[in-house]
Amino acid sequence: MTVRFEVADHVATVTIARPDVMNAIDLATEAELQRIWSELEQRRDVRVIVLTGDGERAFCVGADMKKPSGSPTLKGVDYWAAARPGGFGGIALRETLNIPVIARVNGYALGAGLEVAAACDLRVASSNAVFGMPEVKVGIPSVVEAALLPGLIGWGRTRELLLFAENIDAPTALAWGLVDKVAPADGLDDAVEHTVKALLECGPEALRIQKELCRGWEELPLSESVNASVGAFGKSFLTGEPQRMMGGFLNRKR
Repeated sequence: MTVRFEVADHVATVTIARPDVMNAIDLATEAELQRIWSELEQRRDVRVIVLTGDGERAFCVGADMKKPSGSPTLKGVDYWAAARPGGFGGIALRETLNIPVIARVNGYALGAGLEVAAACDLRVASSNAVFGMPEVKVGIPSVVEAALLPGLIGWGRTRELLLFAENIDAPTALAWGLVDKVAPADGLDDAVEHTVKALLECGPEALRIQKELCRGWEELPLSESVNASVGAFGKSFLTGEPQRMMGGFLNRKR
């Protein structure tokens, strides 16, 4: 099994489990991730997803180019064609999954591994985490979810990361806005749990609607974003969450 998947207390934990290759993703792993995302999108009991890598060395070091499919003939363009439309699990996370996803970044997040982390909604990293996009150093461009990076760190930092292909450490990633929180290695789980708890205190349907809105805001003109927001606001009342939760909020002890 290349991906472990468990659900407890409304939280799904998805672990890329190939520690022998630092959790590099081959096509079998990609297919399993896509299956899991499809299943989770249908589950109303799951309110938060935590994505991580097995062990302490790596979150994910990207595509397993040594043996991407079990076939020595599947390389280059054929490899990317076979991997799509999922894009190593990231595009599905971004485009179809409306459950908030936290990347628990333990160790190296490189290439497609960093792209998958970028496709998550929040990134909590260990202080020993390392981030990089090394593709141009091996003669290929960074593609697919790399297109998400300018929205996180701006065009200047994106060019620096992609064109120099040099790794950055966790404090630098935090300063750039690539990650949202950095914790000591022995405090990573506590930091992730704190983030999970904050999300679980929110209305689950409201979070789904909010994630969908945020995705639209990134692509729509301002006027269309405003109109979409008005529609989403009205939609939220159909879930019953505002009626159930607002009274407690207004009447809480000050």
